Amino acid sequence: MTGETRPGEKEYDAIQRFFIRPFFLSLTIGIPFCIFKLLFGMTAFRSGTPGFVFLGGVVTVWACLDLAMNIGRSVFDLAGHHAPFEYCSIAQIGRLIHRPLVFLAIDTLLSFIIICLMLWSGWITLLSPGELYLWYGATTLNLISLSLVSLYTEIRKA
Repeated sequence: MTGETRPGEKEYDAIQRFFIRPFFLSLTIGIPFCIFKLLFGMTAFRSGTPGFVFLGGVVTVWACLDLAMNIGRSVFDLAGHHAPFEYCSIAQIGRLIHRPLVFLAIDTLLSFIIICLMLWSGWITLLSPGELYLWYGATTLNLISLSLVSLYTEIRKA
């Protein structure tokens, strides 16, 4: 049966293409990670401790830059164009040495560390109700998209 496709394979391919589109990746991974970074940076800045104030300022600027890059990638994707830049500033640095995905993985690791720091330090309790809703929304988008992609992958294997 070489060359034949299973029933519904075109639909699966369309779904797979959607899951790897910059719009989907930015909306469900990049932007939520930017929100986590931004809330961490703002909380560190508000701590009043000089070292944390500096760290908070740096992380807040980093989060805003990455947010702009993710929104930009989404806009380019929705317009049918390839973006001339990466999803985040760290991956953009990696692009200079032709290793953007390695640096994107580093950014992902740093984002997960930030999430853990917010949770384990108890700083999450310092967020305002509005900031908590941003955190919840970012978490929801991130986890549900991960589940959908995992479910799709397993269904496709069958």
